[in-house]
Amino acid sequence: MIIDTTEVQDINSFSRLESLKGVYGIIWILVPILTLVLGITIGVLVIVWLEREISAGIQQRIGPEYAGPLGVLQALADGTKLLFKENLIPSRGDIRLFSIGPSISVISILVSYSVIPFGYNFVLADLNIGVFLWIAISSIAPIGLLMSGYGSNNKYSFLGGLRAAAQSISYEIPLTLCVLSISLLSNSLSTVDIVDAQSKYGFWGWNLWRQPIGFLIFLISSLAECERLPFDLPEAEEELVAGYQTEYSGIKFGLFYVASYLNLLVSSLFVTVLYLGGWNIPIPYIFVSELFEINKTCGVFGTTIGIFITLAKTYFFLFLSITTRWTLPRLRMDQLLNLGWKFLLPISLGNLLLTTSFRLFSL
Repeated sequence: MIIDTTEVQDINSFSRLESLKGVYGIIWILVPILTLVLGITIGVLVIVWLEREISAGIQQRIGPEYAGPLGVLQALADGTKLLFKENLIPSRGDIRLFSIGPSISVISILVSYSVIPFGYNFVLADLNIGVFLWIAISSIAPIGLLMSGYGSNNKYSFLGGLRAAAQSISYEIPLTLCVLSISLLSNSLSTVDIVDAQSKYGFWGWNLWRQPIGFLIFLISSLAECERLPFDLPEAEEELVAGYQTEYSGIKFGLFYVASYLNLLVSSLFVTVLYLGGWNIPIPYIFVSELFEINKTCGVFGTTIGIFITLAKTYFFLFLSITTRWTLPRLRMDQLLNLGWKFLLPISLGNLLLTTSFRLFSL
């Protein structure tokens, strides 16, 4: 049997072409993910720097100023220091739970960023259940904190983990009811559709005006979910030393702070998407209708404007969260649970019933 050499070459070239297509496909999938992770990392570093500068201004003291211009590299220096510190493990603790806990907290929050639209057609995964996917995944983070507290073999750590779980359950229900009200108004659970539903009338089309009570409940519940003051009971230092992170050191200790700031950033982004029109320009459509077509027709330029508008609204709420932390005192545990179960839950349920009735009568 005689085989033509040209046929063999054609087969080899075809197989190489197919393998190259497979490699390009993998790269095409990884590039958006890595770009999003890089952007999130930079955003977290900016939040840490902002928190230190704002807290310094509130307390009338000097913030970070030596590491880089205006101290912008201070967070990077702290992360590098923690990376090279020794990881200590409790001798009688559960090593597997102790090691896995911080990773679960960070990864579960990172996945939530996949459904956030930063601009028109600029979202990693436009899913039909986008907002509920965020709620479902973010509820996994307290499990990591509970695992960390239990695996530390320390009563303060375990109490901190139990507090984190109780707090998350108490405030996740009102938050979910507020999200459900928004989805009823928008007729969709997709984050992109929710933003599009607010794009008709500019500033006056935001869900903020149609759901003011839900907005306030969502804001309070998101602060409690992020365990920020005045809701940082799981790590109350005068009661529990440092809560679930008492026994941690090195990079595992740093992962808890990364998870906290990641959660704060994703909560502020969802406030922007659900209530403030996302990437839409906050100017009524009837005045400058041409501006609303920029995001959709101008390609890279329009996408850049959309990202800038989204981040501007997001960092405004980050500023409010940081100011709240350095202004209000910490609640007691009973006050925190009473606020969630006796006030926010009934009000959010009533808000959902009113929204449902309005939608039924408007049909």
